[in-house]
Amino acid sequence: MDKFSVLKETFGYTTFREGQKELVDAILSGRDVLGIMPTGAGKSLCFQIPALLLSGITIVVSPLISLMKDQVASLNAAGVHAAFINSSLSESQCRKALEFAREGRYKIIYVAPERLMTETFLSLAGAVEISMVAVDEAHCISQWGQDFRPSYLKIVDFVDALPIRPVLSAFTATATRAVKEDIQCILGLEQPLVTVTGYDRKNLYFSVEKPKDKKQELLKYLMGNKGKSGIIYCNTRKTVEELHGELVESGYPVTRYHAGLSDLERKQNQEDFIYDRSPIMVATNAFGMGIDKSNVRYVLHYNMPKDVESYYQEAGRAGRDGEPAECILYYAAKDVKINEFLIQQQENPEMEREELELLRERNYERLRKMTFYCFTNECLRDYILRYFGEYGGNYCGNCKNCLTEFQDVDVTEEASVLLELVRSSRERYGIQAITDAAHGTVNDKVRRFGLDQNSGFGKLKERTVVRIRQILNDLLVKDYLSLTPGDYPVLKLTDRGRRFLALSREPDESSSAMAGRNAAGQNEIVMTEQNVAGRSAAEQDGNDTEEYRIVLKLPKEREKEPRKDKPEKRKETAEVKYPQLFELLRQKRYQMAQEAHVPPYIIFSDKTLREMSTYLPQTEKEMLSINGVGTRKYEQYGEEFADVIREFMRDK
Repeated sequence: MDKFSVLKETFGYTTFREGQKELVDAILSGRDVLGIMPTGAGKSLCFQIPALLLSGITIVVSPLISLMKDQVASLNAAGVHAAFINSSLSESQCRKALEFAREGRYKIIYVAPERLMTETFLSLAGAVEISMVAVDEAHCISQWGQDFRPSYLKIVDFVDALPIRPVLSAFTATATRAVKEDIQCILGLEQPLVTVTGYDRKNLYFSVEKPKDKKQELLKYLMGNKGKSGIIYCNTRKTVEELHGELVESGYPVTRYHAGLSDLERKQNQEDFIYDRSPIMVATNAFGMGIDKSNVRYVLHYNMPKDVESYYQEAGRAGRDGEPAECILYYAAKDVKINEFLIQQQENPEMEREELELLRERNYERLRKMTFYCFTNECLRDYILRYFGEYGGNYCGNCKNCLTEFQDVDVTEEASVLLELVRSSRERYGIQAITDAAHGTVNDKVRRFGLDQNSGFGKLKERTVVRIRQILNDLLVKDYLSLTPGDYPVLKLTDRGRRFLALSREPDESSSAMAGRNAAGQNEIVMTEQNVAGRSAAEQDGNDTEEYRIVLKLPKEREKEPRKDKPEKRKETAEVKYPQLFELLRQKRYQMAQEAHVPPYIIFSDKTLREMSTYLPQTEKEMLSINGVGTRKYEQYGEEFADVIREFMRDK
């Protein structure tokens, strides 16, 4: 067999996705690899296909029990003998698995990093041929990543202990440049093929909402998406419990997951979600890594996550089957405070105090970038891609900002007032105090700070408080201002903000610039969030004239005819020729999954059922032409699904 035979006969696919073939070829040639591919891009196949073609055993290091179980169940359903070794097994089960591995029954063994250096596992490693060690969720090895796990460092010791060094392959969905370099360095990858296929998931729709009542907004969304499977993320156990209780009372088929539940309840709740008995999951970020549920149609963040890496990883659990899915974040200012508190409480006994402080500083910076995501009026997808170092267009057509008509409002004068107010008050006060002072609000705080005596007091009294806050947020996003971390954040001028004030005080430049402006602010836009995001300081310093004009993008108050290059309405689901048949096939899949005690998507994904509902395959040849239907899957399930299609056609 070759890689193409394995791809089709075992996994049911006719072609490789972007990056897969190159990674598979490199591994088969004996070369180390690092694959950075978005969730749903097929990372697992990149090491599973070579594992079946290499002569020895492949050890896959995986961080979570749920991830291992899911992967092994999928492999077994495809006819591949695989096993996992972790704390969910009893001692006798673990011994039996190791015995079978010695006998050569398994080509792929998933193992928790904590198990690698145990005496029993090292004994197995010394007795069998290990062709490859694959590291899944490889970002966990970097302490500068969003999910550092010290146990991952045992991988290095394990590889060093092997009599012959195997091929090393590492895979992750989210890695900044620093984390990518860390993975290569710590694992000791030798001249690796590094493949970054891109972070973009075009099937995902992104939106940030700022509702007055989050709960009502959430209930409204769920009402309009009944029958769909989704995840709702909260940042505390208390919020999970409250929201779960509310949804149960409202009659939704919902379950919950957080670290405060017993192992047994977490396991049961997770299975209820995976098996679609409770298709809605309310959870903290303790849930989700390794959950390969392909039919998740939405991921809602009830609270803002702590960083862009976590957000994109969690949001990426939607639409793994490539079908349209929605990722919606409900923002509130207190989310920032909660995340700051969680960062302050962060402890790691395996790190020195100086290292921990540096880690906290980096986490505060990540939180700042996550907060900016919630306020940018530029393309949300573009913001995320730029965060990970990808540069492209600033219009995706599938996020809330791209589908909203904006108008450009020149706020240079207002920005100048606010920046000068921050400077002249010696950068000692927060957003609320500066807002009140600029608006001319007289209260105890303004009097106590002496801001009512500042020359900038009341200069923006003609502007609403909401508009002043919008401008301050814009100045933070564009890096004219920064906020100190902690319980009482204070506004500080950045180098960009100081340059702006210096330029605005130069009379010649100021007057000529002012002469070119008009009240409607329709002149050339010189600086936007999109220009700032992802640019180096050197690039930003290149032209001082960029610093003078500041333009705020605001949603238009009146509706406008949609542009021809924008879709009038976002597609909710991929087109299916016979939707009634799709529902019949889903029912059949659920019934078979219950009988086989496997998750429905293990049998066939929604994408596969949609193809069946469009092309109506009835013979073996026609079935095998459908994506996701391999020889093994056809032998197990193909005829029963073909029977449903035949009966549907007879009725029609």
